Amino acid sequence: MTTLKNKVVLVTGASKGIGRATALKLAAEDAEVIAIARSTIDLDKLSNEASQRNLSITPMHCDVTNFDALNGIVQRIVQTYKRLDILINNAGSIEPISHLAESDPNLWIRSADVNYKAVYFGIRSVLPHMLKVGRGIIINVSSGAASSPREGWSHYCSSKAAALMLTKMTHLEYASHGIRAVGLSPGTVATDMQVAIRASGINPISQLSPNSHSPVERPAAIIAWLCTDDAKEFDGSDVSLNDEKIRQRAGAS
Repeated sequence: MTTLKNKVVLVTGASKGIGRATALKLAAEDAEVIAIARSTIDLDKLSNEASQRNLSITPMHCDVTNFDALNGIVQRIVQTYKRLDILINNAGSIEPISHLAESDPNLWIRSADVNYKAVYFGIRSVLPHMLKVGRGIIINVSSGAASSPREGWSHYCSSKAAALMLTKMTHLEYASHGIRAVGLSPGTVATDMQVAIRASGINPISQLSPNSHSPVERPAAIIAWLCTDDAKEFDGSDVSLNDEKIRQRAGAS
């Protein structure tokens, strides 16, 4: 299994939930992690925890729906570290949950932008460097909603479906250039997103017991495993945390 020691990793949406747990997990595997998000307060909390645990995490404020801002972060990383090995496209948004006829067009697009446009921006930003060095790993956090419509989630389902196709397109166009692209569908995870879903009262997912959700450490462990050569057979696909064989191979059962 390929070690993550000294790998330079960019994690988006890293201040909370899966992104935060992933940043900590990768840093614990001796990767150099750059954690970006919009919330400077939550990034500071992550940075403080990393310092207490002697982990290498560098927080940077960034709105991933702004290409120039995200591309600028990528350029700074390459200039500072002389490399960028892995991109974890994790940033996601499910609010506001509503039926199509009552949805706010501006908020609908804003949420979809985080789930889809930001994924493209991340891929577009890192590819020139990865192609130059002939290697790189791009992991997109997906969702079962990409293939299963859910009431009230039109923005989320459609944008996650588009992001899933970006994973497949990246693999199609660049696997032969040494670029690995793979998606992870984490299922329901104990994050703020599930709090919003439960509060909406819309569709069966909102009725799930909080105890049924995976802890954030589980998808983080699978993402770390996907960054290794042991998971290369899944390149171009979208693996599911609900697959017991995947959890076992990732040591996340």
